[in-house]
Amino acid sequence: MAETKHWTGSDKYLCDPDLAQAFHMARTLGMPLLIEGEPGTGKTELPIHYAKDRGLDLEVYPVGSKSNVEQFVARFDHVKYLRDSQIEILNAQREEKGLESRLSTGNRNPESLADYVVKGPAAIAYSKPNSVLLIDEIDKAPREFPNDLLYALSHRKFIMPESGEIIEVSEEDMPAIVITSNREQELPTAFKGRCIYHYIHFPEKDVMSQIVEKHHPGLDEKVVKVALDVFYHLRRLGLERSPTTREILNWLKYMSDIAPKEATEKIQGLEGVGALIKTQADMERVNRMIGAGDNLGTYLN
Repeated sequence: MAETKHWTGSDKYLCDPDLAQAFHMARTLGMPLLIEGEPGTGKTELPIHYAKDRGLDLEVYPVGSKSNVEQFVARFDHVKYLRDSQIEILNAQREEKGLESRLSTGNRNPESLADYVVKGPAAIAYSKPNSVLLIDEIDKAPREFPNDLLYALSHRKFIMPESGEIIEVSEEDMPAIVITSNREQELPTAFKGRCIYHYIHFPEKDVMSQIVEKHHPGLDEKVVKVALDVFYHLRRLGLERSPTTREILNWLKYMSDIAPKEATEKIQGLEGVGALIKTQADMERVNRMIGAGDNLGTYLN
């Protein structure tokens, strides 16, 4: 039976109570958890840290503009099947000529179509009930991709191509499935109806401080405070792309090997700001502030 114990996070992952509740509900009901929110809020970190903390197998499918169900579930290797079929014919001809040596098909048998089915992350996860499946950034996929998943999500089964093999799990044995979306496009209503939904709001400063502590324990408190003050001020500027959780963690990682007093000065002077700012227009705007002698000190209280 799949793991359904209520999980509230780990030493490296701070799980919001509402998110933990939604994740527990999804696993208990045998439904996928759909997590939406702006980039960099840790949507993908939930299944990764959950699998690591529980010692479970993790299958990951990073969605792209050309994603399709065949890649996600399974595909039939026609090239290998035709090659092996030709090898069998050649072996029969060699046997007729009295030749003992045989060409190898790698222990595959053309009469067994299942030997040529290459399973994708979905089929693998469905074959292992006590596992975790991450479908990352589904909003990048063509619109037919989430629609094509409706049958599998509703009936909890996949039918393997050519061989007709059925991989099916019960509600109780459904793997933990987490689907993330940055809302680049709206997902079909019918698809959302098959999921438990949760939206991750951007963390407030006190919660972000706890997240930083998880990732960088022992970091000087003043360094963290000044970095967070600068970080949240930048987020209030209305930039094209506001800095995210991932980016403040990277910035502090860069500063962690520097003496606290020097690190504080570098942070106030926005040294290494490329860890936070990700567009030319935003960088020019921040550089104008720095060029004007503004080290953000007047904004930090």
